Amino acid sequence: MRQEVVLALLAKEPSHGYELRGRLRRALGPLGDAMNAGQVYVALTRLEKAGLVTAERAGAADQQDRKTYVLTADGHQRVSEWLSEVDWPRPDLAEFHLKLVAAAGTGLADPITIVDTQRRELLRRLREAERAAMAEPDGSDAALLLEGIALRLQADLRWLEECERSWSERGSRS
Repeated sequence: MRQEVVLALLAKEPSHGYELRGRLRRALGPLGDAMNAGQVYVALTRLEKAGLVTAERAGAADQQDRKTYVLTADGHQRVSEWLSEVDWPRPDLAEFHLKLVAAAGTGLADPITIVDTQRRELLRRLREAERAAMAEPDGSDAALLLEGIALRLQADLRWLEECERSWSERGSRS
């Protein structure tokens, strides 16, 4: 799990580690069940050392070890940068889904805009793969690889269409 996912969840509101884990599990559904509880705490420790979050101790006597994590200005900047990234060579669909959830939840970006940006990038890459494939001799190893790349990109584009449909419907219900 990328640390930016944790930062994005904190951009919505300060939280305890267990609250963050619960929000991740809800966002990921059954995929979140496989998430190791320690991943969130390791990410929070690293983010605190990097100055992207600060930890505040809880005030209640019975909760002295409980920390509430708050995003710093640098943390907000990193979330904004992450939401605008287009990194699809090896997409982690769960991470992209969390990016959309975080964008909608924090109001820092529009999920439809993120989907559209990704779509434009995938279409650009698909055109490149198709042009390269046409330049290869039929039956060559390179042509087969380029066909596989094009098919993968087409499948990813269909999934992005579903993402856009889903987030558009959510927006119209608001």
